[in-house]
Amino acid sequence: MRNLRILLLMLPVLFYQCKSSKNLAKNKVKPMEIYLCIGQSNMAGRGPIEAIDKDTLTNVFLFTGKENMPWEKAANPFNKYSTVRKNISMQKLSPSYGFAKTISKAQPQTKIGLVVNAKGGTSIEQWKPGDTLYNEAIKQTKKALETGGVLKGIIWHQGEANVSKYKQYMSKITELIKALRTDLNQPNLPFVAGQLSEDKPKRKNFNKMILELPSKVKNTGVVTTENTQTIDNTHFDSESQRLLGKRYAEEMLKLLND
Repeated sequence: MRNLRILLLMLPVLFYQCKSSKNLAKNKVKPMEIYLCIGQSNMAGRGPIEAIDKDTLTNVFLFTGKENMPWEKAANPFNKYSTVRKNISMQKLSPSYGFAKTISKAQPQTKIGLVVNAKGGTSIEQWKPGDTLYNEAIKQTKKALETGGVLKGIIWHQGEANVSKYKQYMSKITELIKALRTDLNQPNLPFVAGQLSEDKPKRKNFNKMILELPSKVKNTGVVTTENTQTIDNTHFDSESQRLLGKRYAEEMLKLLND
């Protein structure tokens, strides 16, 4: 009888604890999902920033690298905080904008963080593991992760500087992906690359070659440049940058959901 009385007295407490645990689980905040965006000028952004690109994206943040304010609401140009970029006046619309916008729409309750660390005019050899561009990308990503969050993937747009030596490109991008995954401690980290503009026909061989990436390296994808245009035979115009960003996001989401 005494044990029964004790049990009856404890029931409200047990009920409250159970209810509190459910509420905590229900209200648990998802960690920020972080993406690294690297490459040369098209990833840095050379498309004009038009009126429709001047919005501040909901739940999307740029990594600033500043200790007192590591993240800020994302607004163009997205490559403004790159530690290796060229002059700020050269940083314009890139695919990272459309990428973040599309990812955010697909996951409206999730905070999206972008580490954008691109530099125009660079070859894949300059992104060799251990050299400055690579080291800076790793350093910035690790700094971002220290603020809280999880690294979800990498988007890469580079190749204009390697068109004439496209036959050696696959081995070099394979080495780059392997190193990134090792140094970021994620052996299956999704990686999406992009084709180049074919406004210059000599890039067709490169574009055909890069399509083979998913068959060479696991958990990778490639976005095509079909139906895109450039402002100078190399750099995508604003509409094309938005389209490429959307394609990057769609390919990334496929890899994440496989």
